[in-house]
Amino acid sequence: MLSPLAAVLRLASFVICLIVITSFVLFAVNQTSSASTHQQEELQTGAAPAKKAPKHEGTVRKAIDEASKTLTSPFSSITAGSSSEWLTRGVNLALALLLYGFGLAFLARVIRVRT
Repeated sequence: MLSPLAAVLRLASFVICLIVITSFVLFAVNQTSSASTHQQEELQTGAAPAKKAPKHEGTVRKAIDEASKTLTSPFSSITAGSSSEWLTRGVNLALALLLYGFGLAFLARVIRVRT
C-alpha cells in the first residue's frame, strides 16, 4: 500500500513534469510556426520583413508558461549566459525532468519501501 506522502510526491512529480513538458512543446510549436511564416514572407518579398509585435497569449498558455518559469527558476543561473532561447529552455526542461521527475519519484519510492 502506498503511503499518503508517497502518493502526493508521485502526483506532484507527474503534474510538474506535465507542466514543464507542455510549456516546452508550446514554445517549440510557436517557434517553428513563426519561423515558417518568416521564411515564407522573406521569399515572397525578397527582404527580411519588419519584426511584428508578439501575439497575445491566452490565459491558459500564460499560466502554463508562468508555472514552468517558476518551476525552472532554480536552474536559471546555469543558463544565464546563453543567448539561445532553445538552449535555455532545453536545459531547463532536462534539469526539471531530472529533478522533479526522477528525484520526486525516487523519493516517493524510498518512502514507500520504508513504510
